[in-house]
Amino acid sequence: MSRDALKTLFHPFETGIIDPPGEGERVLFLGAEAGYRLPEGFVAPMSAVQPLRPLYRALEAMRADVSAVVSGEDYDVALVLCGKHKGENEDRIAEALKRTREGALIVVAGSKEDGIQSLRKRIDKFEWDGDHLPKYHGVAFWFTRPEDVADAVDKLAKVPVRVDGVFEAAPGMFSHDRVDAGSELLASRLPKDFTGHAADFGAGWGYLSVMLAQASPGLKGIDLFEADHDALEAARRNVKANAPTTPARFYWHDLTSEDTRDKYDLIVMNPPFHEGHAAEPAIGSAIIKAALKALKQGGKLMLVANRGLPYEQVLAENAKEYGETCRNARFKVLWAKR
Repeated sequence: MSRDALKTLFHPFETGIIDPPGEGERVLFLGAEAGYRLPEGFVAPMSAVQPLRPLYRALEAMRADVSAVVSGEDYDVALVLCGKHKGENEDRIAEALKRTREGALIVVAGSKEDGIQSLRKRIDKFEWDGDHLPKYHGVAFWFTRPEDVADAVDKLAKVPVRVDGVFEAAPGMFSHDRVDAGSELLASRLPKDFTGHAADFGAGWGYLSVMLAQASPGLKGIDLFEADHDALEAARRNVKANAPTTPARFYWHDLTSEDTRDKYDLIVMNPPFHEGHAAEPAIGSAIIKAALKALKQGGKLMLVANRGLPYEQVLAENAKEYGETCRNARFKVLWAKR
């Protein structure tokens, strides 16, 4: 089932308030998700952009023209589907401004819980010609792309963040402005004499991989698996900058539905457990199962989790043995062997 924000985005076209793009026009769809139905008359070819692997694969399945990164310019229409990250939403509008021609139509939509009202008010301050329409628990707003967008792009585009002065991250990535406290706890327990092949499941922007490489400089190599294409590219740069002699491979991968090819002596992970605003421990459980399946016989899994998450049951059902390394007021570090 498509989320309401998708229906909100296409509603102005459905009702005829905005003319749908026709033949000879080109449409850019930023933050695209599967499940939309194009309104009658919406016949222009559409280039979808989605950096999150599960959502990308869903678009592929519906035969959309989809890419993980934006390309092209002088689009006639840009659609922006917003999510829960303010900085990412603003950056997508900046990208729409850069990729469209003067006079192009830019349509933005999101749910009220994702802050679409405050985003609309921020864009209204630029005083571009446009309007808005609330529908399906969200708001769609649209405007005409002006001739000069330099100032707006400068104000809206996301700026990379330096974490601890050595790591690169950006808004929209997990813990983009600081080292996550759970990951930091796990990093303090990483082995200092590991010499085998390792993997980082859900690697984010690469913190745990770098910390493992620095703790055990004799490791043979590490593979980083991450579903967010942007975070994976940041991880590539962070590993190169902070562990340049460590052999590393990078996989844009949905660990909940795509099998890994190789087996590992050690897997480290801080599994995600949110989908949108809702806690969804099943995601973490699925990645833990994938990790145990990807271990060599006798291989070890090390993970950190919020204390309240019931991952011990998953380990009990899928691992040869498991236990707890340590905990503090918020997190616990667990281990398991295949």
